[in-house]
Amino acid sequence: MLPQLARLTRRVPAGGSDALAVAVYADATGRSRVARESGFEGVACVDDAARLLDVVCDVWTVTRIEWVERWARGLLSFVLSMQESDGRWLNFITNWEGDRNRKGITSETGENFWHARALAGVASAWITFGDERARDALWLGLDHALTKPAPADVRAIHLELAGRLVAAGTTELREPARRWAEELAACRSGDVLKNSDEEVGSPHLWAHIQEGALAAAASLLEDPVLLDVAVRSAEALVIPVVNGGFAMPAVTPYDVASCVWSLDRLQTATGDERWGAIATQARAWFDGRNPARSPVFDPRRGSVADGIDGMRVSGNSGAEANIVAAIALFPRTLEQARALADPLESPPTDPGPPD
Repeated sequence: MLPQLARLTRRVPAGGSDALAVAVYADATGRSRVARESGFEGVACVDDAARLLDVVCDVWTVTRIEWVERWARGLLSFVLSMQESDGRWLNFITNWEGDRNRKGITSETGENFWHARALAGVASAWITFGDERARDALWLGLDHALTKPAPADVRAIHLELAGRLVAAGTTELREPARRWAEELAACRSGDVLKNSDEEVGSPHLWAHIQEGALAAAASLLEDPVLLDVAVRSAEALVIPVVNGGFAMPAVTPYDVASCVWSLDRLQTATGDERWGAIATQARAWFDGRNPARSPVFDPRRGSVADGIDGMRVSGNSGAEANIVAAIALFPRTLEQARALADPLESPPTDPGPPD
């Protein structure tokens, strides 16, 4: 997790003298790989950098370690450099100099995951460090979330962000939070919350956090109906998957971490310890409670594999897998931070040509 993410961290000169981003993919040798899932995408993205910024801010809040703050501020500089003048974010850089991908379908601006996660990342930096640049970027970008439609899985990130900001004193987001919560609650098939209105069949678990977002919103808004919707969906969708050890053809750490995130919030909202017990079962996937009967987390290297395909644990260990695991296994993340000497003392400008 943190050791692997530090290995993947690189300087991005175009983002500023302190700007840092994290390589999207890495193979078993640790060599970074370019993203090509939707044509050529790039070497690093806002989606990952903003999520890592969120994690590192949480680590610093607990530990107050100097290099952790430096990491957070470097990631913030990169995320800020990718925001367009209208408040929206581009996602990918095509090389480690920092040239921006303006045309790729996974990079162009819009109401998408990277816009929502960038908002969450700069919000964390503002709340944690009081950085006015982060505050200004947040409010510039929030207009799009407030005025444009978004699918439920993206809206769940907006809702979680609104709850965090309301808790920090931004009370004007309480009403948008209520609207977004009602929007999420309405996007379901029977008891099961869907990722979008167009989704057919059982929802994918990747980035599926609607149950947790609604549970947290129910407490914030004092609305037991929202909590009931969240509980019924978790009982229908999440619990059977966890009880079965995530026995699916292919599973990523983000599938598992999304379940853990929601289960933790259901425990907080309900006070029912059974949700905590189920969350513990879900976390055990990383240690071998999975179809491969093999650990996905390698404590020696401090890294998490990209997932399990059938009975095989991937040999790759990229940014997303380690970021989401750092959230799901946060006590271990804190242990890693306290055990590490400064891993970012001399991050390279360029790791060499990508494949």
